[in-house]
Amino acid sequence: MGQTFSAATPSSPSSCQQTAQGDDFSNWMTAVRIRTEDALDFNLAAPGVVPDRLHQAMRYAALGGGKRIRPLLCHAAGAVVGAAPEALDAAAAALEMIHVYSLVHDDMPAMDNDVLRRGKPTVHVRYDEATAMLVGDALQSQAFATLSDAPLPPQQRIALVRELAQAAGSLGMAGGQAIDLMSVGTRLSRIELEQMHRMKTGAMFLAAVRMGALCGIGPDHGGDRLLHKALNDYARAIGLAFQVVDDILDVTSDAATLGKTAGKDRQAGKPTYVSLLGLPASRALAQQLHDNSRAALEPLGSRAGLLSQLADLVIERVY
Repeated sequence: MGQTFSAATPSSPSSCQQTAQGDDFSNWMTAVRIRTEDALDFNLAAPGVVPDRLHQAMRYAALGGGKRIRPLLCHAAGAVVGAAPEALDAAAAALEMIHVYSLVHDDMPAMDNDVLRRGKPTVHVRYDEATAMLVGDALQSQAFATLSDAPLPPQQRIALVRELAQAAGSLGMAGGQAIDLMSVGTRLSRIELEQMHRMKTGAMFLAAVRMGALCGIGPDHGGDRLLHKALNDYARAIGLAFQVVDDILDVTSDAATLGKTAGKDRQAGKPTYVSLLGLPASRALAQQLHDNSRAALEPLGSRAGLLSQLADLVIERVY
């Protein structure tokens, strides 16, 4: 179970990169998800540690569910540069903590007021609103504590902290959520909608890819501009594609499949790609972004095979 104090990585010696080389993509994803679950378990306070109710709620929110897309992207980008799996575990766990904190807060009555997340009651429903607020606060803090203990040189740890902080802040995820809340009942232009989603969703996708690479090459690596451009262009395309797909699924899927309330964006009057462009054009846009993400990886060749397959996975959700 979890430890009383944070540490960077679980004790498991298995390597998801090695698994990916020997087995198929599905097995690689399973290996990364297991490693991420282990890293989350290790870095979250154990049951029984005071305050027990808060720690129980944090574990309820973070463990045992979710697609773990951001950890998968982090590990796949790390594989491109040969990053150590143990360092990637810390980065992936921190990314997931930030993501989960954002979901806990987004689901609260002051924001999206949702009752279902990952197929189970949201944290404020299972516990209470005050606990849910503290769960988000504590997960955010623990994310940065986890990065500070990552098994990397100090300069790389600082770079990871900076990357995640920028992606999660007012110019990234939090800012995008603010725009989303202010836009209820309005009609955004396509440029405005894209800006919102590049902040709300895309910033964390970009951080996941960049953090995976930082685990292997460090912030002052001299020089592979081609690598950096390829990863950045890929991440920006796939991050936006993921949001377009989410907008499509909101009107084409059901709660049992999504693990959250279906049709909620439409009912709340939120601007989405489907409300702006219509369903056929949204599908075409998702496909174009998928093509862009694959094209961005071409200079990296076979090194980017996992990232390429993750792009396929994002789009396959609507086909």
